[in-house]
Amino acid sequence: MEVFWSKGYEGASLADLTEAMGINSPSLYGAFGSKEGLFREAVALYRETEGGSARRALLAAPTAREAIQSMLMASADRFTAPGLPPGCMIVLGAPAGSVNHAGVSDFLGDNRREMQSRILARLNAGVQQGELPAGADIKGLSAFYTTVLHGMSIQARDGATRKTLQSVARQAMCAWDALAGAGSPPSGVPPGRARN
Repeated sequence: MEVFWSKGYEGASLADLTEAMGINSPSLYGAFGSKEGLFREAVALYRETEGGSARRALLAAPTAREAIQSMLMASADRFTAPGLPPGCMIVLGAPAGSVNHAGVSDFLGDNRREMQSRILARLNAGVQQGELPAGADIKGLSAFYTTVLHGMSIQARDGATRKTLQSVARQAMCAWDALAGAGSPPSGVPPGRARN
């Protein structure tokens, strides 16, 4: 898991993987069928362990706003945890649109979309519970906070500190009232401005 997480799918060689696991190539293929099979197992392990903190925070908070804030703050902590690769394995594991590894790219894309669906479901629950107005653009809101989450992962890979990512999370939450309110215009045009 950590080899794929730190080097990405393409950067992780069979030698890196077999050395980390203490096995030889035939044993790897015998157990997982292929490098991609091993990668999928590593992603599943990541989701259940290190990568699960954002999902757990999203589900545990009592309100939609607290859920989003907890998710972002948990991610700031996770993405910068000492002794582990920075960022999110699912965001950074393979470049989007990689022709040579389309199955891996598609698999990771599905995982990223699944997280956005979880965010959307939590926001939808917030509407049902009266925490958000019925007219709130929760699809746009879920896309926005998913983008923040993924951007924080990239920033972590590029060396951002925990303090910096926590600041990003707090700044993103400053947008909550404007974005979650029923009065926000669907066009993105600020109130009071004429459209061209």
